[in-house]
Amino acid sequence: MAECRAVDLLLAEVSPVIDNSPFQWDGGMAAGAASEKLSVSEIFSTMSYGPAPENPKNAQAWLDYHKRCFGHFIGGKWVKPENRKFTTSKNPATGEPLANTIEGEEADIELAVKVAKGAYESWSKLPCHVRARHLYSVARNVQKHQRLLSVLESLDNGKPIRESRDCDVPLVVRHFYHHAGWAQLMDVEMKNWKPVGVVAAIVPWNFPLMLLTWKICPALAMGNTVVLKPASYTRLTALLFAEICTEAGLPPGVFNVVTGNGAFGSKLAMHQDVDKVAFTGSTTVGQLLRRSTAGTGKKLSLELGGKSPFIVFDTADLDSVVEGLVDAIWFNQGQVCSAGSRLLIQESIADKLIDQLKQRMQRLRVGDSLDKGIDMGALVDESQKKTIVEYVEQARSEGAEVYQMCEGMPQKGIFYPPTLITHVNTVSRVVHEEIFGPVLVALTFRTAKEAIALANNSPYGLAGSVWTENLPLALEVAMSLKAGAVWVNGHNMFDAAAGFGGYKESGFGRDGGKEGLYEYVRPAWEERPRPNPGEIQYNTFAAVHGADLPPIPGQMAKPKLLQIDAVPSIDRTYKVYYGGAQKRPCSMYSRPIFDHCGKALAYVSDCNRKDVRNAVEAAHSGAPGWGKRAAHNRAQIVYYMAENLEQRRDEMAQNLSALTGVKMEEALSEVDACVERLFYWGAYCDKFGGTVQETQLYGATIMVREPVGVIAIACPDENPLLSFVSLFAPAIIRGNAVIIVPSEKYPLPALELYQVFETSDLPAGVVNILTGCRDHLSKFLVEHQDVQAMWYFGSEKGSKFVEWSSAENVKRTWVNYGAQRNWWNLQQGAGEEFLYQATQCKNIWIPMGEIFAN
Repeated sequence: MAECRAVDLLLAEVSPVIDNSPFQWDGGMAAGAASEKLSVSEIFSTMSYGPAPENPKNAQAWLDYHKRCFGHFIGGKWVKPENRKFTTSKNPATGEPLANTIEGEEADIELAVKVAKGAYESWSKLPCHVRARHLYSVARNVQKHQRLLSVLESLDNGKPIRESRDCDVPLVVRHFYHHAGWAQLMDVEMKNWKPVGVVAAIVPWNFPLMLLTWKICPALAMGNTVVLKPASYTRLTALLFAEICTEAGLPPGVFNVVTGNGAFGSKLAMHQDVDKVAFTGSTTVGQLLRRSTAGTGKKLSLELGGKSPFIVFDTADLDSVVEGLVDAIWFNQGQVCSAGSRLLIQESIADKLIDQLKQRMQRLRVGDSLDKGIDMGALVDESQKKTIVEYVEQARSEGAEVYQMCEGMPQKGIFYPPTLITHVNTVSRVVHEEIFGPVLVALTFRTAKEAIALANNSPYGLAGSVWTENLPLALEVAMSLKAGAVWVNGHNMFDAAAGFGGYKESGFGRDGGKEGLYEYVRPAWEERPRPNPGEIQYNTFAAVHGADLPPIPGQMAKPKLLQIDAVPSIDRTYKVYYGGAQKRPCSMYSRPIFDHCGKALAYVSDCNRKDVRNAVEAAHSGAPGWGKRAAHNRAQIVYYMAENLEQRRDEMAQNLSALTGVKMEEALSEVDACVERLFYWGAYCDKFGGTVQETQLYGATIMVREPVGVIAIACPDENPLLSFVSLFAPAIIRGNAVIIVPSEKYPLPALELYQVFETSDLPAGVVNILTGCRDHLSKFLVEHQDVQAMWYFGSEKGSKFVEWSSAENVKRTWVNYGAQRNWWNLQQGAGEEFLYQATQCKNIWIPMGEIFAN
C-alpha cells in the first residue's frame, strides 16, 4: 500500500489531466470498465480501460470554415443553388449535428453531368503518364490530410477511429498509388480498350470514403470522368475529398460530388449522358438500378449484399478463430457487406468454440467512435438499429438462443451490443437474410461436403472464410465456395491489387485489381450504344408460343426422288439437342425455315418453356464435371471439334450457301473461319486461369478465373455458323455449360453440328441447342432462376427485356442492343471481352508465417 501511495504522490499531476478530460466517457463492455473516475493507483490495480480520445478539433475547424453548410462540388468549386432543401448530418455516437448538406434536384444533375462530359473530352485524351501523375498527386495529398479524413469519417459514420485511421484511409491511399500505375500502363495493358465516358458512382454509408475510392480510381485511371453521389447519411468525407482533389491539381470537372436522396441517385443514373453506373449498396436497390437502366446502353456494375460463411473445421486454431470472428462480424459494427455473419462450426468443436467466443464477447468494448480503445462504435442511423432489433427478436420468438453482453453500453447514441444467435435452423430469416449489424448466427456441420453445401445455400456469393491448419482442405473448400473472395485463416482483408465483388445476388463486376479496370472501359472498336427500344409490356413480351411463324403443311417441297422408280428420299428431321442426345420438342410443334429466296427448306423444332427447363437441367448435370476437367482435356475436345468440322467442310459450305445465298467461296471461308476460331479458343483453355495478385498480404493472393456456370446464348441471324461458333466456343473452353439458341432465321448450319459434337467426345450437357423464336426462348431463359448469365444478340426490345428481367436474380447479361458486329473481325468476333464475359474472378487469400514473422 505504501508503494501505491508513493505512485499517487509521484503522479499527482497526471490525475487532473485524466479527471478533467473533455472526453465524456459513457462506459464500455469490458469487465471493470466504469464511468466513475479512478485514481492512478486504482488504475494500476484494476488494469481497467479508460478513455483514449481522439481530438476532433481539426475536423470541427474544417466544418466551421465552411459554416457547417455545404453545397455540391462541381467543376472544382462549390455550387450552392438557391431554393434548395438541406439535410443535417449527425454524429451517430452522440446525436450531435455536424453540418447541413444540400438536397440536389434535376438541374444540379444536368450541371454536374454537363461539366463532367466537357472535362472528359480533354481528360480522356491526356497521355497516360499525365493521368498517372494526377492520381499520384491525389494519393500524396490524401496522405497529407490522412488524420483529418479519419476523424471526419468516424464523426460522420460512427465507426471506431482506429478502423478509419488504420484501415479505411490507408486503403484509399493504396488505391490511388496502385491505379496511378494502371493509368501509366493503359496503352500497354489495356491497348484494345477505351474509356466509356461519364461515370455515375453511387456509394453507401458503411465505408463512405473507401468505397468511393474503389469506384473513382479505376474510372479516372482509364480516362473517364466521375459524378459521385454519396449516401444520404454520410456525405462529409466525400466533400472533403473533393476539396483535396482540387488541391492536388486534378483538372476541374474530372471528379464531381452531388448530394441528394435515393431518388436523386436514380435520376443521376438515368441521365442520358451518363455512360456507366457503378453502384455499391443493397441487393434491392441494385435490382431497381438494373431495371431502370435496362435497354439504355449504359454499362453497369453492382457490388451488393452478402451473407458470408465463416467455416471452422476441427483442425483450426480456435484462439485465432475467435479473434478472426471479432474482425469478421464486429468490424464496423457488422455493417459490412462481406461480414462473416454465418458461423459454420464442425460439430466436434462447436461447444468449445461457442464458450470461448462468449468469453471474448464479455471483453468487447462499445463506445464513442473517437475513443481509440473501443472495439465497436455506433450504428449509422436509428432506422438501422430498428431493423437489427426486429431480426433478433424474431429469432428469439422462434426459439433461438440469443446471447448479448449489454452491460456497460453507452446511454446515448445509436448503439447495439455484439450478438450471438445459436440453435437456429437453416430456413430461419437470420440465417438467410443480410442483417447488416453486429449479429452472428451459428450453425454446425459434420463433414466438409456438408459445410460447402451450407455455405453455398444462399442467394448471395460475396465472400467467405475457411479456418483450418490443413492447407489442402482449405484450398479445396475455397475453390468450392461460390463467392468472389475467400480468405484462409483470416477475414475482411482487402487490397487495391485484388478485385472485390460477388457471385449470384451479390452482384457482378469487380472493384480493384486489373479485373476491376474492365468495368470502366469498352472495346476500342465499339461506339457507345444509344438504342431506342421504346416501351415494353414486360408481362406479355414474347409470351405467345408459335404465333410468329406457324407451320402450315404444304409449304415444303415434295421429297426428292432417288431414282427413276420413284423411291423418295428419307425425310430429314431436325430435332433439339440437349443432354447429349437429339430429342423431339415438348411442344410437339415445328416451324418452317426458308432460304434466301423465300423457299421452305425444312422444319425445325419450335421449342417452348418446357424445353428450356429440360435443357437447363441437362446443362447443370454436365457443368460440374466439365468445369473440373483438366484444361488440357477441354482443349483436346475443342481441337477435335475443329478436326471433325473440317472433315465436313464442303457439305457445310454447300448447305450454308443454299440457305443464305452467299457464294460458295464465301461459304467455304465461313466454315474455314469457324475451324480457325475453334482452334483459337481451344488455345485459351489452359491460358486464362488466373494469376497471383501482388497484394500487401504476407502470403499468396491467388486470383482464379472460374466458370460463370450455365450460360444462355441467343445468336444473331448474320453469319449463322460463324456467330454460333464464336459464341459457344469461348463459353465452354472456360468450363461453362451453354444453352444456345441458333439464328432464328437460319438455324440449320448450327443443327448440322450435332454430329460434330457427338463424334468429338463432348460430354453430355455441355452444349445444348434449342430452336425456335429467339425472343420467346430468351424470355424463359433469362427468367430461369438457375441460369447464371444471358448473352443476347437480337433486337433492341429484346435486349431491354433481357436486362430488365435479369434483375430478378441479378444474373449477368451481355446484349447487343440491336447493333450488328463484324463476326469476321478478330476483335469483334473473338476479342478479350468474350473471355471477360465467360469468367468470374475469385480471389483466395492464403497467409503464411511459420518461419518468419509476418
